[in-house]
Amino acid sequence: MQPDETDFPDPETCDRARLARDPAFDGLFFSGVRSTKIYCRPVCPVRPAKSANVSFYPTAAAAENAGFRPCLRCRPEAAPGSPAWRGTASTVGRAMRMIEAGYLDDKPVTALADSLGIGPRHLSRLFARHAGASPAQVAATVRVQRAKRLIDLGEMPMSEIAFAAGFQSIRRFNDVFQALYGRAPSSLRKRIKR
Repeated sequence: MQPDETDFPDPETCDRARLARDPAFDGLFFSGVRSTKIYCRPVCPVRPAKSANVSFYPTAAAAENAGFRPCLRCRPEAAPGSPAWRGTASTVGRAMRMIEAGYLDDKPVTALADSLGIGPRHLSRLFARHAGASPAQVAATVRVQRAKRLIDLGEMPMSEIAFAAGFQSIRRFNDVFQALYGRAPSSLRKRIKR
């Protein structure tokens, strides 16, 4: 949640908070140092600049729009309200939505990681922590669940279900169902009374 104008403190309050490195103000404003053209969070560990050289902005975007670069020490992109602050769970949630939509049906995990702006190893670590399974395992489960729903409908031939669910081959479709359910996918189809 980005601060709105009603949350933006007056310049004197901002300056006191910046000099005190008050964490209560982190994410409520950013300070731009005119002599270095760098903007920071109020909690920045760097020696504070002279108050006369500092201006205040309600958002990181406003500071950048005024010509300031983000500080490499306090990392304004990780301030409260930013996507990084919301945590890695938001990255995993976005990846899960992409997987649910079939992203990994025809692309590798490396492509998913690239689209999220992180490396594949980091993505695997995040999934292990938040989902308890790798992205590939989650995608496999999603494909099986999709296929099972289509099988239960009882309308499509098994070969069409395999491809509609995201499997790359009928053999893989059959192997996965055999391993998971201990039987062929066709044996799971409910008998429809006519």
